[in-house]
Amino acid sequence: MVREKYHAELDELKNTVSDMSAVSQEMFRKSIKALANIDKELAQEIIEMDQTANGFEEEVENRITRLLALQQPIASDLRLITASYRISIDLERMGDLAVDVAKRIKKMDAEKALSISECKPIISTCEEMIEQSIKAYAELDTDLAKEITSKDDIVDRNVYAGWQDLVQMMIDNSTIIENAVEMMFVLRYLERIADHTCNICESIVYIATSERVDLN
Repeated sequence: MVREKYHAELDELKNTVSDMSAVSQEMFRKSIKALANIDKELAQEIIEMDQTANGFEEEVENRITRLLALQQPIASDLRLITASYRISIDLERMGDLAVDVAKRIKKMDAEKALSISECKPIISTCEEMIEQSIKAYAELDTDLAKEITSKDDIVDRNVYAGWQDLVQMMIDNSTIIENAVEMMFVLRYLERIADHTCNICESIVYIATSERVDLN
């Protein structure tokens, strides 16, 4: 009976991390939607969602504390427990970055909106990485985790190209400088979101294989 409760608590830990990842994913998607329309009301909604993400991180920490204090995890379960905590930290930081995007949106001039078409390869790649990392964690799929991290170079290249485009846009039209500068910050935040997704994938590989790998 005790072991059944223990395994149920492990499952609850995984479910909590999965629920937290869904919140981080929603915050990311909303931030992109708000960016496309310079929707300041939606941006504020994202900022307010940060409390939900923080609440999930606290719940993960509490579940882990109970498991370590009241149970005696075997090596493989201990990897799941400790790595899940690291994943929750990365998810919380991804949520923070979505909030940072929202704060930049609130500073933008809606009358001088910039096209985000140049950002679409970055956005689509980040979204794919986030979605697949959730699946990789649920299934502890190391092959998928490694495949996800290979896409980080795509994000990096496109962020650099995006910065160059924005600099040229500012040279050509000084009236959009403020919005362009805010967009440069946004590109940096997207790059960091991809980096945190890579961290999550490294944690997935560690859970499944006990190997600490550098995939980024």
